[in-house]
Amino acid sequence: MELAEFQRHGQSAWLDFIRRDLLTSGEFARLVKEGIRGVTTNPAIFEKGIAESAEYDVALDRYVNSGKDEPAWALYERLAIEDIQRAADALRTVHRLSDRRDGYVCMEVSPRLAHDTQGTIDEARRLWSMVKRENLMIKVPATAEGVPAVEQLTADGINVNITLLFSREKCRQVFDAYMAGLESMAKRGLQVDRMASVASMFVSRIDVMVNPLIEAMAEASKRDEVRALLGKVAIANAKLAYQDWKDACQSERWRALARRGAHVQRLLWASTGTKDSRFSDVMYVEELIGLDTVDTIPPATLKALRDHGKAEDRLEQGIEEAKQTMAALQDAGISIDAITDRLLHEGVDAFVKSFDKLIAAIDKKREAFAKRAQAMRASPNA
Repeated sequence: MELAEFQRHGQSAWLDFIRRDLLTSGEFARLVKEGIRGVTTNPAIFEKGIAESAEYDVALDRYVNSGKDEPAWALYERLAIEDIQRAADALRTVHRLSDRRDGYVCMEVSPRLAHDTQGTIDEARRLWSMVKRENLMIKVPATAEGVPAVEQLTADGINVNITLLFSREKCRQVFDAYMAGLESMAKRGLQVDRMASVASMFVSRIDVMVNPLIEAMAEASKRDEVRALLGKVAIANAKLAYQDWKDACQSERWRALARRGAHVQRLLWASTGTKDSRFSDVMYVEELIGLDTVDTIPPATLKALRDHGKAEDRLEQGIEEAKQTMAALQDAGISIDAITDRLLHEGVDAFVKSFDKLIAAIDKKREAFAKRAQAMRASPNA
């Protein structure tokens, strides 16, 4: 399966990965030519690149010994922004030719601000002014405090990727927040056609959490119809969220904005790597290919797709089956709302832990680089 196949089916393929060597080696530019149309990042991705490799050591050493006493989080931002800017520049043509629908690089506000509306707004504004790329998207988590930040940032003219979405209701809320932000722009006479947004719905994590519950319930009840739900809930939930999105696009509220040239907030499928070896390693991508959506794909899944993936319009197939799946889940006594609430909470906690590990790793390297420079200065042969 070629990357260009996604576009033929109305979907945009974004890469869920960034590393300095990917950008400097020319590999990322090649992926863009093949059909990658955007990039998503998060603290876990940067933590692996900075902490587990030497790719960033030269730049970090230079920053540490530049004479400025910068905290670890500021050093992280400098390294990350360099990568974000390089990737944004590589995607500039995609951004222009797609009329601003694609060509974005996503950078996350600190996950420590997930429950701080004003802190999220201030941080997003600061990062936007530092990166200085119109094809930047700021990632904001879909917490109760994050949703109003989406509205304000959109009104400010800042592109937003709402992350850690699991529930259909949250998807509706963030679309409403996006529309409210655009309406605020329109009232002030600003151009709404310059804005873009995606709502990142995490897919495979739902099955990771719900499958053990299904197995336990099936074992206790001895009901085969419950066991038949294994591996089906996440995709059913996503397909029904897409139907909700289609309904919202038919509202007069959205049509009024569309007449002004506004770009719709697209659903983005995140967490598309299969984490259970019993299921196809490309199923979360193949089953959700459809019009006006984005799929952000990790490198291992991208490799599998190239090897044996098939592109078909499946997003709107099996809608009745999806409804039956969700009804059967409820009948089995498993609450999808409880699952999605827990996943949001755990997702924020996981991002905070990754961010803290990242900062700790930079602190450790900073100390080592500073000591080495001090020793070299003290050496008679220096």
